Amino acid sequence: MTINGTSKVCGVIGCPVEHSVSPMMHNFFSEELGLDLVYAPFLVQPGKVGEAVKGAFALNIHGLNVTVPHKQAVMEHLCGIDEGALAIGAVNTLVRQADGYKGYNTDAEGILRAMLEAGMDIAGRTCILLGAGGAAKAAAYVLVREKAAKVYLLNRSLEKAQGLAAEMDRLFGTSVCQAMALDDWREIQEEHCLAVQTTSVGMSPHAGQAVIEDEAFYRKLDMAFDAIYNPMETKFLAMARAAGAKTENGLGMLLYQGVAAYELWNPEVRIPAELAARARERLIAHLEGRRLEGRR
Repeated sequence: MTINGTSKVCGVIGCPVEHSVSPMMHNFFSEELGLDLVYAPFLVQPGKVGEAVKGAFALNIHGLNVTVPHKQAVMEHLCGIDEGALAIGAVNTLVRQADGYKGYNTDAEGILRAMLEAGMDIAGRTCILLGAGGAAKAAAYVLVREKAAKVYLLNRSLEKAQGLAAEMDRLFGTSVCQAMALDDWREIQEEHCLAVQTTSVGMSPHAGQAVIEDEAFYRKLDMAFDAIYNPMETKFLAMARAAGAKTENGLGMLLYQGVAAYELWNPEVRIPAELAARARERLIAHLEGRRLEGRR
């Protein structure tokens, strides 16, 4: 890819950010589509997100992704926020406007598209959501909006889970959310549940851990989705698979939230399914340490 004076620059801000595979995905899209847009990672320490947004605008950065731990802190530094992102309470994509950046949340679209592609239906199901951070907010939004019959929100901080449960029920006018302390999962009586894991527990380089270690929990599941994609199979997913559940990692979520972000930065562009599939193949190869010889 040639970078010149007309190149648009996008990137991702986070801490840490060195592990991100988003540059590989977005630069692949630009190369294949012939767009003069380059994408880079930017390490932004906690407490510096406002300075980073202001600096990015001054530097004419075209757009940004926002990852942990800035998805909520960034919101006060924007000139506008999309309705969906406001409802979720977290932003992961910034689109340049005349007077600043407007915030969007493409995580919800990424989660839903990945789950549907994996054959994980939501409507009428009992769901268990692990975590109450930015990714959990997007997941809760999807589960309630897509008509889950019950959503148990489990988190180490019961107060945070209660806040998220109340927020989602208020937003959709429902009473399907129930907050619980993480250790109280045994109180869940239902079987054949869909579990969505959104914490960082089990993420590389700390693989080999699961937010819940008891095998009895996994016997309650028939589907398990983990927002983590590195490693490709977390201990959470391995335990769910061993108990007989259908499993899916977070690579599809990463891919499809990226597709949505790229299209927000380039409104005239739609990523075709064939290109998205090829991007997924490259991401998997990278995570597995393989090279795709003879392939663009």
